[in-house]
Order: sequence, then C-alpha cells, then structure tokens
Amino acid sequence: MDCKYFGICGSCNLGNMSYEEQLEFKLSREISRFAPYYTGEVDIIKSNDSSFRNRAEFKVWKLYDEDNNFTLNYAMNDINKGVLVIDSCSMVSDAISNMMPVLIKKLEQNDILNNKLFTIEYLSSTTNDILVTLVYHRKLDENWQNEAKQLQNELNIKIIGRSRKQKVILSEDFINETLTINNEKFKFSYFENGFTQPNQKVNEQMIEWTINNMNHGGDLCELYCGGGNFTIPLSKKFDKVIATEISKTSIKSAKINCELNDIDNITFVRMSSEEFVQALNKVREFTRLKQQNVNLDDYSYDTIFMDPPRAGLDDTTRELAKNYNQIIYISCNPETLYRDMQELNKTHVIKRFAIFDQFAYTKHVEVGAILVKK
Repeated sequence: MDCKYFGICGSCNLGNMSYEEQLEFKLSREISRFAPYYTGEVDIIKSNDSSFRNRAEFKVWKLYDEDNNFTLNYAMNDINKGVLVIDSCSMVSDAISNMMPVLIKKLEQNDILNNKLFTIEYLSSTTNDILVTLVYHRKLDENWQNEAKQLQNELNIKIIGRSRKQKVILSEDFINETLTINNEKFKFSYFENGFTQPNQKVNEQMIEWTINNMNHGGDLCELYCGGGNFTIPLSKKFDKVIATEISKTSIKSAKINCELNDIDNITFVRMSSEEFVQALNKVREFTRLKQQNVNLDDYSYDTIFMDPPRAGLDDTTRELAKNYNQIIYISCNPETLYRDMQELNKTHVIKRFAIFDQFAYTKHVEVGAILVKK
C-alpha cells in the first residue's frame, strides 16, 4: 500500500512495514503465543494490500487562512495523538475513497451542513452502496434536513445526521451487501451503528474457513451473533440454530437478514451470554423466550460458535462452552482467547487454527480456533 501518511498517521501503527513484513510480525507473535495449545499448521487469510476497509471514521477539521477563510478537512490522530490533517486514506474501499474529496468539498461550500460538524462516518458495501453519518455539536433542524436531502440526492448516497439525543434518517439507515461464500451468495442489510466486519473480503474468507473446517450436523448454538454474519451461512450446515445477541440493532438486522435469504431454521433471541446460560440451566425464566415460544430443551446441542467482543468470554460462558463437542471461537483479541484457552484446554484441543488479517497495517489481528473435545 502506497500512503503518504505512513509513519505519521496513528491508524496504521505498523505503517513502517511492507504488507508481508507486517503480516509476518503478527503471524510470528501469535504462533509463539499459542504454542502451548497448538503447534500444527496455521491457516493464513491475507487482506488486500489497499482499499480493504468498508467502514471508516474521520474527524472534521477547519483550517483558517489569514483572512479567516476556512477549508474543511478530514483528520486523524497522528502517532503522538495530535491532529493530522489528511486528504486521502489508502485503507478505505474505492467507494469511500472516491467519495471523500467530493463530499468534503460539498460540505465546505454549505454553511448549514458544515456548522459544528465534527465527525464523518462512512459505511460502504462491495456493491458500492454508501451510507454517510454526519455528527454534530448542535441540534439538527428543518433547514439542515432540506440541505442534507439535496446533497444526498446529488451524490446518490444515504445520509444520516446525528447530534446529542438526535438521529435524523433522510431515507434509509442501512446499506445492502452481498457476500459470496463457497460460490453461494448471501444478502445482508448492514445498519448504521450496528457492528459490521470492517474488511469484507477477509470476512468472506473467515466464514468459508469456518464452514470448510468444522464438523457439520446437529444443532448449533451461537453467542454474540451480531447481525447474523456467520449465523446465516452456517445455518445451511445444521438442523436448527439458536443465536443470541444483546444489541437490539443487531437482532433487528439479523432477523431481516434471515428473511432476505429465505432461511427458517434460525431463532434469534436478544439475550446476553450470561442470561442464556441462566436460561439454559433453568436458573430463571425469561419472558422474551416465552414470547417467541422458544424451548431451549428442543435443541440437541453439539456445536457452539462464539465471536465475542475484545473482552472475550466471561466465567459462566467459558464453563458452558466446555459442554459442547465442538467449539468454534473467532476472536478479535488473541490475548483474551489465550486467556480463555487456559480453561477450555482442560476439556478441548485445538483442531484447526487460523489468522485473519482483518486489520492490515495495524497491530491487531483476528484469529480463529476450532476445538474438539478430548
């Protein structure tokens, strides 16, 4: 990736390395870290060298000349956590990259739209659907809506306005995405402010790796399901699926995505992993399960799939996972996966292990482990 901000911008904290160098750095680190639990071949899923991020967030920065005229600019934190004004980003998708200079110039020319604007968030799909969220330090009124609608129509994008306790949706608050998994297409709606994978090409390969290396059949239990990113493709390989997630936005998205793909063997329930364990162990009853007519005893659980946040698993979820013959663990934080392995290794061994370079040119990496009972 050729970027003039390498070594300066705080976003690419491995920007002083080539792509292969930064990948080797992370690969060596994780092989060493997980050596106590796995010494077999590590599957490596590479990212594109550039234009790989389908979502991005930028500060908005005004620079004034001696006559007090300003230009509107994008900005990031530099390596010293100061402000770095930028005019491009080599990490973002082509759709975002092409829109960045056009949008910022339009906003600069419109005092209603640039007044107290401080953040611009982009969400794009591989089908070039773009959602832009403009975040303000002021209440958005009818004048803002009229100007924003005109800009939305002119640029053929979707715009949302946000300020404190306010969200203004001008048309839609989601983008449409199509993922190709093992030559089969899956449709998704990605909602603003809901979690989505930042690197969709790596995401497709993560899902394929999981499907191609796990044992199929029986029923699947999934915790932290998000909008159904893994759930929906995996459901084709199981009889029934119960999937839980705490976020209302994600559950709404997951149910819509299920309908988009004509899938009827998944039950999505809004519960935390701790609540699910309580329900499964009959510690307490949950109204939301009754409302959906869900009986957890109807499932013959053999496989559990978990893609937790950076904090990893809590104590009760770790104990729950030990009951399954197959554990599929996707982790955005290898440190917490390593910590969780100290318990999971008492009952399970890692059968396959992978590194997904979801966050190229940063120190972060996503890893995947498929575990089977000893």
